[in-house]
Amino acid sequence: MTVKEIYQKWESINLVYRIVGGLLIGLLLALIIPGNEYIYLIGDAFIAALKGIAPFLVLLLVIGSLSKAAAGISNRFKLIIYLYIGSTIVSAAVATVMSFAFPVEVILDSSLGGGSGTSGDMYTLVSGLLFKMICNPVGALMEGNYLGILFWAIIVGIILRTTASEGTLKLFDDLSDTVIKVIRLIISFAPFGVMGLIYNSVSTNGTEIFINYGTLILLLVGTMAIVMFVTNPLIVFLLTRRNPYPLLLACIKGSGVTAFFTRSSAANIPMNMSTCEKMGIDKELYSTSIPLGATINMNGAAITITVMTLAAAHTLNVEVPIFMALLLCIVSSFAACGASGVGGGSLLLIPLACSLIGISDDVAAVLIGIGFIIGVIQDSMETALNSSSDVLFTAAAEIHDNPDIELNYKI
Repeated sequence: MTVKEIYQKWESINLVYRIVGGLLIGLLLALIIPGNEYIYLIGDAFIAALKGIAPFLVLLLVIGSLSKAAAGISNRFKLIIYLYIGSTIVSAAVATVMSFAFPVEVILDSSLGGGSGTSGDMYTLVSGLLFKMICNPVGALMEGNYLGILFWAIIVGIILRTTASEGTLKLFDDLSDTVIKVIRLIISFAPFGVMGLIYNSVSTNGTEIFINYGTLILLLVGTMAIVMFVTNPLIVFLLTRRNPYPLLLACIKGSGVTAFFTRSSAANIPMNMSTCEKMGIDKELYSTSIPLGATINMNGAAITITVMTLAAAHTLNVEVPIFMALLLCIVSSFAACGASGVGGGSLLLIPLACSLIGISDDVAAVLIGIGFIIGVIQDSMETALNSSSDVLFTAAAEIHDNPDIELNYKI
């Protein structure tokens, strides 16, 4: 049997089955021979490859899609933005309600207390996002700054739409197709990457990592499950007037499973693109909406920021008025946008939300540490929610625009 035939046979096996196999093998190896650096390397190399190519994918796809977009794409593009931002705010609101309904405390040093200082942090948030957008585009590519990449790609794409020749447009189209083919090759090695990632997590933290801070994990995962299986499908139903669950399950299977293990919305962009293609969604829509979603559709991140902040408030007996809780929802939603494409990035934005309710930076730093401890589950579930909802809302926008369309849910 030739190498080509072996590869074709490998590709004929359902990717989900291959990933589950890699997961089980990685877990077994971690229990038998923990600490093997070469097995670590497999998972790290897989994520590095995806993260390395993803910035170029975002840049080329957004430029290409906007430069040749049909006239009707703008309305769908606006709808996608409304869905992303609206669902993120709803997620933060659900997290607030759950945190008050099931208050959870965290372990903090008794010497730590709530501090003051609020107004400057809101300015820092706004100015930080602004300058992240208008940064050096080359620097954005090198650093993986997806907000900056997206901003400049949109500007260039819109301008090219009115000034570029057919040859230039064809060049960007060819470059996009080339990058997609490279990514598909990388994705074919996902089971090996997942094996290395789960091996790394279990070898480093042990199986007890799934027990530590169990109550906090249950609150986070439970809230994310409500958003994934209740509020997001409700939004889709109100938009499409169709049963949202066949679509939701297809999105979880095609996007959420791999996102759970890669723990990076940016790294999972190729899987989302492939899932949209298999469903039969318009390429002009998903080639823009998927990279956009990896940047601003952060349902899970908003939940993490809100729950962790209110857990500290409950621990320190800090009263949070209703209006402040509502403001926390909004700030958490917009702060979540800054977590795009970074594994555990939402944890680093917890101090912004803490400052709203007078919790000191010292306490916020402890929360970040706790977040990394539970990140094996929290960050994985968060990314699965973020990434799968990118596909979910893209498909919903396509159905809303073409009510008679029948998408393929057999992913």
